Amino acid sequence: MPNLSTLVISVMLLVSTAARAAELSVVSSGGFAAALKALAPAYEHDSGNRLVLGWGPSMGDTRDAVPARLARGERIDVVIMVGDALSNLIEQGKADRGSRIDLARSLIGAAVRSGAPHPDIATPDAFRRTLLEAKSIAYSDSASGVYLSSDLFKQLGISEQLKDKARMIAATPVGEIVARGEAEIGFQQIAELKPVPGIDLLGPIPAALQKVTIYSAAIVATSQDKSVATSFIAYLAARKSAPVIADTGLEPVQR
Repeated sequence: MPNLSTLVISVMLLVSTAARAAELSVVSSGGFAAALKALAPAYEHDSGNRLVLGWGPSMGDTRDAVPARLARGERIDVVIMVGDALSNLIEQGKADRGSRIDLARSLIGAAVRSGAPHPDIATPDAFRRTLLEAKSIAYSDSASGVYLSSDLFKQLGISEQLKDKARMIAATPVGEIVARGEAEIGFQQIAELKPVPGIDLLGPIPAALQKVTIYSAAIVATSQDKSVATSFIAYLAARKSAPVIADTGLEPVQR
């Protein structure tokens, strides 16, 4: 039976651990969501801290978009989002420049409903032909979709041909739209398509047309627990986290 002094020490250790534990609010865009969900339990176990996770696009006008959340004063400690959009927040003074760390590279992929024919997207010519032949096309309201609608369709010279059958999907994973048969083919970051049931991933769009997206993390300027936020970002960027990130369809940034 433990003596009194041992019990006192044990209680003091428990109290000390509880005092050190923190609650960290983290909001991530969809491209890093699967990786964050996979890494979060191990972080909580190792650190004793609790994560409160939220999700929203890196850009756009939807209520859950990261800029909108910050604008209405939500309590957020860390954001994980498209690097270009994060740069805008840093310039606005809403995120800490020195805390920024690039975590992963992401490629745009294409998907069709499970069991549907797999169109050819292997080359730029084949990709263009598939777009023209598709009856309906869906793309995201975040970085990949903005690139497709603002740049790539114009680059391929088919913006006019696609305007009545291609649509931007707000606040819903594109894969879900494809799985329900509401679009014949859909485009989004591979890491966002991969977890969705009911679709077949065709792979990345051709390298010559690809736009690589960098997902980065930073501490929000108003965070009240910057030391814990710093250690959490370091955990995401650590070498042991890289295989977990890679399993979700992202390419971890090499340190």
